[in-house]
Amino acid sequence: MAEHPELVEAIRAALNPADYRIVHRMTLEDAEPLLVHGLVQACVLDMDLSSVQGVWLIEKLHRRLSKVPLLVFTSEKSWEWEEEAYLKGVAQVLNKPVRARMLNAVLARLWTTETPAAAGNPTATNALPAEATPANETATRGGGNTAFQTWEVLRDFSAILTHSLDSEAMLKQFLLMLREILGVNRAAIFLRQPAATFGGSPEEARRLKSACAIGLPQGLLSHLELSLEVGIGGQLFRSGRILRRNSDAARHDVETQKEFELLGAQVAVPVLDRESLIGVAVFDGRVTGEPLANNELELIFHLLEQLGLAVKNIWLHDQLAANNEMMADVLRELSSACVVVSRDLAILHANKTARKIFGRTGARSGDLEFTDLPQLLGGKVYQVLKTGTAVETFRYEPQDSARKAVYSVNVLPFQRQNSALPNAALLVVEDLTQSEQMQKLEVEASNLRLVKTMADRLAHEVGNALVPLSTHQQLLADRYKDPEFRASLDVALADGVKRISRLINQMRFLARDGLVSTEAFPLAPLIEEAYEEAQKHQPVKTARLKCEDAGRPIIVTGDRAALKHALSEIILNALQSNPGDPQIGVRLLEGALGSSPGRSQGLNIEIKDNGTGFTPEVADKVSSPFFTTRNVGLGLGLTVSRRIIETHNGTLEIVPTKAGQPGVVRISLPWESSAPAAPAGKKKN
Repeated sequence: MAEHPELVEAIRAALNPADYRIVHRMTLEDAEPLLVHGLVQACVLDMDLSSVQGVWLIEKLHRRLSKVPLLVFTSEKSWEWEEEAYLKGVAQVLNKPVRARMLNAVLARLWTTETPAAAGNPTATNALPAEATPANETATRGGGNTAFQTWEVLRDFSAILTHSLDSEAMLKQFLLMLREILGVNRAAIFLRQPAATFGGSPEEARRLKSACAIGLPQGLLSHLELSLEVGIGGQLFRSGRILRRNSDAARHDVETQKEFELLGAQVAVPVLDRESLIGVAVFDGRVTGEPLANNELELIFHLLEQLGLAVKNIWLHDQLAANNEMMADVLRELSSACVVVSRDLAILHANKTARKIFGRTGARSGDLEFTDLPQLLGGKVYQVLKTGTAVETFRYEPQDSARKAVYSVNVLPFQRQNSALPNAALLVVEDLTQSEQMQKLEVEASNLRLVKTMADRLAHEVGNALVPLSTHQQLLADRYKDPEFRASLDVALADGVKRISRLINQMRFLARDGLVSTEAFPLAPLIEEAYEEAQKHQPVKTARLKCEDAGRPIIVTGDRAALKHALSEIILNALQSNPGDPQIGVRLLEGALGSSPGRSQGLNIEIKDNGTGFTPEVADKVSSPFFTTRNVGLGLGLTVSRRIIETHNGTLEIVPTKAGQPGVVRISLPWESSAPAAPAGKKKN
């Protein structure tokens, strides 16, 4: 008995396993089953003899094991406590660490005893046995008859094992055996429901129903249940002891007396599983009218305890069988093909889908062999069985199939905890044919919806650009000589061309999948050009641009025209945020890409306006195609800008702002700092 396993391992190493069996328990409660059944022949304690608690434990053990030697291993002791330990029954106090020779010698001395005859007559141990007398022969025959009866009882009791998976039949056989041996008149066994053991309802777990009976009418038992709250069941549940009808506890309980009277029983015995009460057995007296003796009831109690463990094992078996059947049903009805292959390449399980996909034409529905699997899949299964490593999910398209099928394949090992290699492998094949077809149809439908929306928006925007041109064209013949008309026509033509040119550029950049051209160019002049381009579409005389660089010329590499268009669209959005007096601020910062820490080195371009900013809802949608908060425009400006930035391996971030704060758009581009530093920052108004 030790709280830590180090001493136990040291004792195991010191003693011969052929002579000694070491059983480790941490506390006295854990060792209770060993003490109850008298299985202990020596007890070794690990404790420090420096407190009264250790002496109390020794005293408890000595009361339970009065004839068993006690040994104490200690690292700290004083002579007062050591003396007290010997007085309480300790046979030997040993110091840590464990010394093998001393421990073996102590144990050998403890179990080496001399009989009085041997002590008085040294030659008595070598004396030959006397010849058998007639009286001895009679005793031998009597012993033989007793042994024969014992074997006969053992044979009869072993008949119970034939019902090891049927609790009702097993208990019925036990009652019949008791009737034959003891002459029991009436008997019945009530059990809790198996669902209570595996998490059933609380009400169901507190009731006991009849499992089997002899000498009692079945109609009575079908309408009678015992409870763990009151009556016989409540008494046994609380005490855990045998209850007689004429005992004080039973006489003062009306419900208990009523149940005894209904069952015609004289005694009730608990059915335990060494942990809890799982049932109650009630017995009448013998058929001759005599009551059962205490020693007979004690034997029945112990036999019922073993049967209780057997009943619990039956419940566990039924639960496992039900779970196994449920899992088999689940696998059978799965739309994915599931095949379990053993180490010897035998098919242990194949569900309906697997037989449908891999089964041979003309073969029986239940037949599937490893050779029926395609060579590629069979090779993957064999690889998993040999290596114990799962295969990553891969795509499989059979070439010899008339149906253009697409499958997703997974191969997983079934490996036990202490096994180096798996004992089986699970092949899971999921048919992706229909899902991929549905995805293609969904993509096509989404593209059609996108084309419809784009055509509608383009028609609307181009129509808005053509309305002034159409109006002037109708008046052109009559008012051509009017200078004011010609000036208005010039403005309409310029405005229409700008709007249509912007739409064309947006479509062109949106359709690109990569960079058309790559060159190195300074960034500050490009920002100025983008600002001037944005002002063509939103001309405001009071507009101002302030650009702060990193203190030196910044050279970037990419598609200059595309980046200019992206910047102009972002600056145009900033100009439109405050049409009366727009102020645009641009900052060029070196640092990590984007706002997330730990990212690679790059260049951040922050464009800030003096408008109302972006709410979180607008920030999430503003770069989506055709989203706009104004009545004019196509809603593709920031979408095209994001597409251009992403083709340059960068990111576009719309920063949500609080009420009253300006809007901020952050562009992050990969960039390597190599240009020499400028003497001072550059600002332009």
